[in-house]
Amino acid sequence: MPDARWLFGCYVHIVLIQHIVTIDNTSARRSATGKETFGGKTLTKITRRSALGAATIIALARPGLIRAQSSPIRIGLLSDVAGPYRNVGGPGAKIAVDLAVEDFGGHLLGRPIEVVQADIQNKPDISSAKAREWIDAGFNVLVDGGATSSGLAVQEVARAKKTIYLGNGPSATDLTGRFCSPYGFHFWADTYSLAKGTGTALTKAGGTSWFFITADYQFGYSLQANTERFVKAAGGQILGDAKVPLGTTDFSSALLAARASGAKVVGFANAGADLQNCIKQASEFGIVKGGQSLATLLMFVTDVVALGQDVCEGLVLTNSFYWDMTPKTRAWTERFAKRMGQPPTMVQAADYSAAMHWMRAAQAAKSVDADSVAAKMREMPVNDFYHDNVPVRANGQVMDPMHVWRVKPAAKAAHKWDFYEPIGMIEGKDAFMPLNETGCALG
Repeated sequence: MPDARWLFGCYVHIVLIQHIVTIDNTSARRSATGKETFGGKTLTKITRRSALGAATIIALARPGLIRAQSSPIRIGLLSDVAGPYRNVGGPGAKIAVDLAVEDFGGHLLGRPIEVVQADIQNKPDISSAKAREWIDAGFNVLVDGGATSSGLAVQEVARAKKTIYLGNGPSATDLTGRFCSPYGFHFWADTYSLAKGTGTALTKAGGTSWFFITADYQFGYSLQANTERFVKAAGGQILGDAKVPLGTTDFSSALLAARASGAKVVGFANAGADLQNCIKQASEFGIVKGGQSLATLLMFVTDVVALGQDVCEGLVLTNSFYWDMTPKTRAWTERFAKRMGQPPTMVQAADYSAAMHWMRAAQAAKSVDADSVAAKMREMPVNDFYHDNVPVRANGQVMDPMHVWRVKPAAKAAHKWDFYEPIGMIEGKDAFMPLNETGCALG
């Protein structure tokens, strides 16, 4: 059904052209040469049929413009909706982006904003196919990406099709390193900054020998490699590792190997449901009672909710966001929790920040053109409920400060979800890998 404004536009064009080419017999005169004149000037003869034809061409040229002006801005989330990272991003990621859109006012450049989410199951083939489908359908920006492997696949499609990708699912340094993109951005901790916080803190505290249980794909390799770097820099040594596929539920063989290694620290280079299973089974195997410490290299607040504060007591972690940091973070969390029923992870908070920053940049650029908006995103500092003029580096990494925490005893909790006590903080400029070491050609 044609848009009513388009039909009205057609009518106006036809009326105007008819008015231009219709010469009142009382005003037009034929000269001695036989040509019509008006006001002393020779007129070119235009037939009614030509005029109508011209009007039709102009009118038919209008629908695309009108549709472009009135069709929604579309934000697409490619997420792990039901898998091991469901509580890391998942449905909560959409809630976070919905909140950003609401806070922005629901419209951008005069167009309504629509948020859509799909489950890409952490599979690169599914994620790249869905990214291509959505971009071809006119989506303006992609968010999340699930696991590092699927997120890197999304980034490659987005780069090729010149579409901005707010890749807050992946955490491997490769996303803003050797596979960086002029259209790619990352709004939370990466494996380098996570490792620097937790690896350095535990090694300096006496954990001088390490054994790793590692997710068997790019994220796990990156987290282990970066942690090894800081363990060694602090005077520690690496005694071994066990690689375990994503989605594993039985970690008994890996935990037995860790116990047999005699390492002072067992480092979990995994996340989500995999990490939760590791922590539960380590307790069952008596790892901590046997004198070893556990290092949770990427733990989220939802892991503590799921496992219980008593089970997680004493664990050390690093993150770029904690819900209970300031009055602003607490106020935003209250809104989020009313819809989700649990506190937000740093990935979900990052999804809010990324969507808000993208919308502000598009508004400043007066366009959703990817090159224009990407330039504005790098030019503008990030400001929201937990960012205060935080810069965006040339490789797309937002330079968040990193906070190192320890899970406090439940008896010390002052209120619901009061899980962490601070150990230290690393400024953003010092938390992330130096740009010249990342392998990124940008900047």
